Amino acid sequence: MVDLTALVTYTNGLLEIDRFHDYSPNGLQVEGKAAVARLVCGVTASQALIDAAVEREADAILVHHGFFWRGEDPRVVGIRYQRLKSLLNHGISLIAYHLPLDAHPVYGNNAQLANRLHLTVEGQFGMEKPAIGLHGRLVKPCGGAEFAHRIERALERIPLHIAGDAETIQTCAWCSGAAQSYLEQAVELGVDAFLTGEISEQTVHLARETGIHLFAAGHHATERDGVRVLGEHLAEEFQLEVEFIDILNPV
Repeated sequence: MVDLTALVTYTNGLLEIDRFHDYSPNGLQVEGKAAVARLVCGVTASQALIDAAVEREADAILVHHGFFWRGEDPRVVGIRYQRLKSLLNHGISLIAYHLPLDAHPVYGNNAQLANRLHLTVEGQFGMEKPAIGLHGRLVKPCGGAEFAHRIERALERIPLHIAGDAETIQTCAWCSGAAQSYLEQAVELGVDAFLTGEISEQTVHLARETGIHLFAAGHHATERDGVRVLGEHLAEEFQLEVEFIDILNPV
């Protein structure tokens, strides 16, 4: 068991949240019990994940996608009311890390994609400051179809593949989630392929016209591992009971 404040302070520091200008608050978003013994982890603070945490009598929930996003209606009504009511009625804290959990060199979503897909990291890139995307090389270069199969095996999701010019993919840039707008920067890097979660209509044309291989493997699928391995680390650091719950999402 660990004090909630100590847990949040440690994780805030580990992920260096002060370095990021994010779209939602990082760290503690909803305060619950003063001490945490049982922690549930998941990608998004949906009602399904909250219900699962209630069922397991969790003291806190750790997610990548929390609440209070910039530009949202701030009123506590409807779905937001129901989610907050569930948390508050059961004294469950909600802890969320967005961009810091994409960017972390060990526990980050993009670092975990590198591990899963056997990619070596040579640098960072992207529109955010600090940058959250990574670029590097395939440990074992392969064709586009084979790389798509590797992604499918690693993420349990068949990626959408817009084929590029390179017969053999040697270099790759990647950024989890909804980073399709990073494609132009990936092209500027001169890499053979770009991997992200989501895709947009105009992104397909840009990929075709620039000749880069484009892989869209799903927002959820590309962002499962960060919060999972962070939870495993916190379990070891604080002797917590931690469970990762994957609320399936086809997007």
